[in-house]
Amino acid sequence: MATYKKRGYKPKNKEEENQLDQQESTTAEVFSSLDEGASRSEEWVSRNQNYILGVIGVIAVAVLGYMAYFQFIEKPKAESAANEMLYPQQYFDQALFATAEKDSLFTLALNGADGKFGFLDIIEEYNGTPAANLAKYSAGMAYLNMQKYDEAIKYLEGFSSKDMILGAVAKGGIGDAFLQLNQPKDALGYYEKAISHSTNEYTTPKFLYKAGVTALDLNNKDKALKYFQRIKDEFSASEEAKTIDAFIGKAKSI
Repeated sequence: MATYKKRGYKPKNKEEENQLDQQESTTAEVFSSLDEGASRSEEWVSRNQNYILGVIGVIAVAVLGYMAYFQFIEKPKAESAANEMLYPQQYFDQALFATAEKDSLFTLALNGADGKFGFLDIIEEYNGTPAANLAKYSAGMAYLNMQKYDEAIKYLEGFSSKDMILGAVAKGGIGDAFLQLNQPKDALGYYEKAISHSTNEYTTPKFLYKAGVTALDLNNKDKALKYFQRIKDEFSASEEAKTIDAFIGKAKSI
């Protein structure tokens, strides 16, 4: 057990005196070591202060540089790109609901006119901005509607989004393009990606249905039945569910 030396305390015997002396010696060594360590640290800092200050300066400049770059370059660039999207987007929206000259409207959306940017210009000039990313989606869907399937795949694959609707529709659009190119296995893979992207009442039954029909065409009745049955069980109020019993029966009969 340790013996603590109180002020005015006198050891009872020689052995206790030796113990106290040993404790004092150990304590002194500890503090001496601490002092030496602190001194060495101070010396190292003193010798390398220019280097330390240089590193701190570099970090500070990098942080300030990034903040300035974002504030004065990236932010205005993103805002400009968003403004440029207004012109092609109006033609894209018109094309979706048009009964005639759809391709002409999609072409205006893609290429622009009268000095205004189209989606392709925005993708090139404002690469890395949210608007350019969205332009890839719109360009891909425009090409899909124009039956230019290779171009549709190219731009839709370049689009990325965590949005539960847009992300799924983009992947499903790639599936549609591959199906039109007579590549049903690739199409099925992208329909499955669209299904797994998110679960919602709009895209999920839509792509479950397409995946099921494509699986049937590939003679994969087990996979087709799984997708059809999920529509029946989970999305009974969907448009796809209205005829799903017939497809379930077809999948079971193959």
